[in-house]
Amino acid sequence: MKHNWKITILILSMFIATQIIGLYVVNYYSPAKVVNNVPINVTTPNTLPYGLEPPPDNAQVNVWQILLYIIPAFVIAIALFFVLTRFKAAFVLKAWFFIVVIVALSTSLIAFFPSSALLFVLISLAISVPLAFFKIYRQNLWIHNITELFIYPGIAAVFVALLSGADNSNRGVYAIMALLILISIYDIWAVWHSGVMQKMAKYQINKLKIFGGFIIPSISRGMRLKIKKMRKEKRKKEIRVNFAILGGGDVIFPIIAAGVVLRRFGFMNILGLEVPLASILVMIGAILGLGYLLLFGEKKKFYPAMPFISAGIFLALGVCYLLLR
Repeated sequence: MKHNWKITILILSMFIATQIIGLYVVNYYSPAKVVNNVPINVTTPNTLPYGLEPPPDNAQVNVWQILLYIIPAFVIAIALFFVLTRFKAAFVLKAWFFIVVIVALSTSLIAFFPSSALLFVLISLAISVPLAFFKIYRQNLWIHNITELFIYPGIAAVFVALLSGADNSNRGVYAIMALLILISIYDIWAVWHSGVMQKMAKYQINKLKIFGGFIIPSISRGMRLKIKKMRKEKRKKEIRVNFAILGGGDVIFPIIAAGVVLRRFGFMNILGLEVPLASILVMIGAILGLGYLLLFGEKKKFYPAMPFISAGIFLALGVCYLLLR
């Protein structure tokens, strides 16, 4: 087992919570609702804030054109990160994280208001700015993990809108399938072959004091007793603490997958309730993939999570097309 039962359950719980919040946020910004394979236009759809809504002609763009927009953007972002780390531009990196956190967090929070009107955008900003400040510049672990629950749904909502267009075609599903394959290949290379992912994580945690993903301190019972004793004796000593981490990409791509599937298959009327059955299947597939890794992974060994998560998602997509097409 990769971690003890307590940490394993905690990681899975936070992962599941983020997926559920993500599905809610994506649905909030959907321009159309699909029930029993019948599209129903939303009278006054909620639009993404800050000019993040794709242009109207985005629906005419095919899958390959979409990928040609997204893949270079990922490559440029990763390259820029390494350039900034090379020149030790911590101030710029923190400012970058700060802005992204504000935009993503407020985009998610708006979904919990009645509409995306300007008043609610301003309220969400008033909540997001101080949370982003304490997350990036004061390094509070509680605030870090709680805000992570809402940051990835906000980012995912933008990508789902970009990938899916305004209709319920298969475009978004094909696009996310291609992205999952590419990201899984990159994850394998970055973790098992080049070690790039470990370097990025260590730099973020040790130098920037921030991390894009969930981070949980792993302290043994003996270490807890030692810390308690030191507090009683009022002694100060530097103690090295291990962390269990789950990268942001491992969280956000399953949300995007569930979101594009929601746009494609929508809701099924089951016993009088509208249930996003296909999206739930995708979420279950992602959870099973991550759960397998956490249960059978070895301690103190780095693993690329996306191949396992993607495998679960692909299995779920196969079930969706067999049962719901």
